[in-house]
Amino acid sequence: MKVNTSPISGTQELLPNKQVGFNNLKNLIDYSYQSHGFLNIETPSIERTDILLAKAGGETEKQIYKVIKTSEKEEDVNQALRFDHTVPLARYIVEHENDLVFPFKVSQIGLNFRGERAQKGRFREFYQCDIDVIGRDNLPIAYDADVISTLIDTFESFKLDTPVLARINNRKILKGLLIAMDLEDKTTEICNIIDHAEKVTPEQTKAALEELKLSKQDSESIINFINFNGPRSEIITELNNLEIDEKTFAEGVAELDQVLYLLESMGLGDQIIGDMKIVRGLDYYTGTVFEFILPEHKNIGSVCGGGRYENLASNFTNKKFPGVGGSIGLTRLFYVLNEESLLETNDNLLDYAIIPVSEHEFDEAFSVAKKLRAKNHSVTTILTDKKLADKMSYAAKLAKNGIVIGEAEIESNILQVKNFANGETSELNMRVDSNPEDFWAD
Repeated sequence: MKVNTSPISGTQELLPNKQVGFNNLKNLIDYSYQSHGFLNIETPSIERTDILLAKAGGETEKQIYKVIKTSEKEEDVNQALRFDHTVPLARYIVEHENDLVFPFKVSQIGLNFRGERAQKGRFREFYQCDIDVIGRDNLPIAYDADVISTLIDTFESFKLDTPVLARINNRKILKGLLIAMDLEDKTTEICNIIDHAEKVTPEQTKAALEELKLSKQDSESIINFINFNGPRSEIITELNNLEIDEKTFAEGVAELDQVLYLLESMGLGDQIIGDMKIVRGLDYYTGTVFEFILPEHKNIGSVCGGGRYENLASNFTNKKFPGVGGSIGLTRLFYVLNEESLLETNDNLLDYAIIPVSEHEFDEAFSVAKKLRAKNHSVTTILTDKKLADKMSYAAKLAKNGIVIGEAEIESNILQVKNFANGETSELNMRVDSNPEDFWAD
């Protein structure tokens, strides 16, 4: 009986040429986060189950992967794989509070696990790339703009064919509006309807609001409100024109105005809008919320999201740790970018393949390869005993360039470098070139 060797559904397994693209994105994200001053940490993939479920509801408990280990120790049976970075970060902050500098700018890039129903573009094992800024007792609103600008710059580093657009809102605005409309007791239901408004027709959104027994006037007011979107000059004017005399509403508008202003001052005005449809489904967001889209590829949906939360570690300590953060779901992002053909596939994984004609040229081949690697090139040396034509064919499947080394090349000190893409050959005369290392920098 043959063993099923296919990967478990909901997991990603890539061929080398795709893995290179995935790793490149991950490295670009890591570099961008660090360049913006976010300090990288790694929390364990395995956490105590009671830590992971401290705030999460019943659905999360059904989705976590529990670690089963035969043991009499309670700690060994009370373990599960993390489903996000946020809960482990909260534990980390409480555990290491006295050793951290606040505001604490932190990044986490790693695998998370959720036992959801596997479907196209949704994974059970997936990389999340998070950044957060955590304050102690308070955190200036300017950090909301810091996080958003970092994520915009990160997407710019991908060099996609279209710039990312950040859609930004503030949860206090809707909360204050509903307080003013005497609908505060229906906040959760209304937020859920707004969060799904772009996935259904306007008629379905209206019908969903009517099912909550809202008056026709209230339903129309909410529908009119969620259609507000645009640059700072427009969105803030539209919100002020509502003349809502409510403290929470006013705070939300002021905070949104400040975040948009700061981002505009960074030269990012063309890549941000205020958008009242963005409410985010997670209940711990209390202020700024945002989602990123690629305007030329709206069918992809959100490619990044996040927001501000009032107290990260409320389940683990009485101390207050407000924060703001954002996350790129790298595994899903890589999948959808490939589906849309927005990423180049690199079939030639290496820069150079060194091809000694026989084992007598191995030492020279190793020497050339070492010089190339010293100049940060990726190099493989072909050590098989096949015919030269077969070696060349093999090398062309791996590398962009090939260098054959035989008796003639060693005797003349002239190397032939073949570009496999266009077939062109360049020559390096090691004997007469005054600075032969210039070649290795190409």
